[in-house]
Amino acid sequence: MDARNRKTGNSGPETGKAQAARDTDVIVVGAGPTGLLLAGDLAEAGLGVTLLERRPATISNLTRALAVHARTLEQLDARGLADELAAGGHRLPAIRLFGEATFDATRLRTRFPFVLITPQFEVERLLERRARQAGVVFRYESEVLGLDQDADGVTVRFRTTEGLGSLRAAYTVGTDGVHSAIREAIGLPFPGKSVIRSLVLADVRLAQEPESPFTVNANDDAFALIGSFGDGWYRAIGWNRHRQADDDAPADLDEVRECTRLALGSDYGMYDARWISRFHSDERQAPEYRVGRVFLAGDAAHVHSPAGGQGMNTGLQDAANLSWKLAAVLRGHSPDSLLDSYQAERHPVGRQVLYSSGALIRLALLHTAPGRAVRALAARLFNHLGPLSGRAIRTVSGIGISYAAGPGAHPLAGRRAPDIRLAGGNRLYALLRQGKFVLLTPADEPSGLRPAADRVVTASWRSDRRTALLVRPDGYIAWATDATAPAERATALRAALLHWTGAAPEDGDSITTARPGALTPPAHAADTPGGR
Repeated sequence: MDARNRKTGNSGPETGKAQAARDTDVIVVGAGPTGLLLAGDLAEAGLGVTLLERRPATISNLTRALAVHARTLEQLDARGLADELAAGGHRLPAIRLFGEATFDATRLRTRFPFVLITPQFEVERLLERRARQAGVVFRYESEVLGLDQDADGVTVRFRTTEGLGSLRAAYTVGTDGVHSAIREAIGLPFPGKSVIRSLVLADVRLAQEPESPFTVNANDDAFALIGSFGDGWYRAIGWNRHRQADDDAPADLDEVRECTRLALGSDYGMYDARWISRFHSDERQAPEYRVGRVFLAGDAAHVHSPAGGQGMNTGLQDAANLSWKLAAVLRGHSPDSLLDSYQAERHPVGRQVLYSSGALIRLALLHTAPGRAVRALAARLFNHLGPLSGRAIRTVSGIGISYAAGPGAHPLAGRRAPDIRLAGGNRLYALLRQGKFVLLTPADEPSGLRPAADRVVTASWRSDRRTALLVRPDGYIAWATDATAPAERATALRAALLHWTGAAPEDGDSITTARPGALTPPAHAADTPGGR
């Protein structure tokens, strides 16, 4: 069904004048990976979504991201896209980060124990296809000029090739990049600094194929990265300590060749550049990801160095965190206060990525004798101290991110749910494709409570484990219990279902919103256990 033909907010509690005045439920600004995933999630939840994009209706092949990490692949798996994406990319079990330090993804307990090297435009292609199929309305060549918000909604003003226009929605999300017009419109600063200047970037062909589809190194003079698109084209990124220029200074293929020769020992016969650019890399983060009915996600909320390849991945996980919460509020399943947990959960993650990527790029670019000694020592510690390297690998991959669940919660609450094998041959992330909570109980447990079928899907352990779990639509554990007494277990489950899904299990047809303040805002990211 086309989103233009839906009644906005048709399953939510709001009716009357405020609802009737809206053109759609949510306006998403920016058609990069973050905006596409978010818009697709909301449309699949039955909401009206309009996506505004400043550029023409083409998917750019000039975007910078190349690495898709394990946690992002899990999120794409929950949308039925991961296997198709992985089939067209390079699966690297390990990547050398700097010196001899090696990111060994095979240590991760996941269905995707590798780093997938694939161009960002392939991720965008799959996400756009899904969003269009779900009914997202795309409006390209629409430049946002400003917005106004009140207690009932947000009006976004924009300019197209045909003139000025405006749209009104219940909520707006800015996923429009580092120069976000939405962030500017709500008056948020973007504090931070440039961490590295005069990076050159090019798409090229190579006469000699590198040993790996992803090659990276840094030394006293330069930094360089070459990644394969898999179709004969390569993305080359380079930095030369002795050749620092302003962003608007022209860059040519000779400069890219020089960077790669200095850092990698060869330019691999680089030729036929289809695109060359110069840019700088910043470390910046907005202080708030929510202002009233307006949200920021992806590069509009945080930018950092390219080290570790975490930029696109962090934005996609922002979208996965926010989308189910917006859907729950707009459909009347949860109070608006649930949306505050987006800031509480994702802002610390963005800050953590700034620190980790910043540490990696600074280590890579150390050039004094003491600095080189520190880098060599760090590489040895990283490779040989299992707990240290394991924690770093889980952090960069996103597998180690979890959210605080408040006092008295079960130890599993707030942690990433692995892809649990279920009775009947199914698995958790296949069930998550329905966009609902998943209630997981022992196979022999009496089914005395019936959750609301429009918001919870039930499943059973394949093993003999007795823990009951309620898994959020974004693959994090909302609630768990090890209680064995039937009455105690049923009471706890009834309360959890009401709290998280907004409906008591006995009467799934009625909507009862959670009490104000019941959803404790999580506060930090931490490691998650690898066990099932």
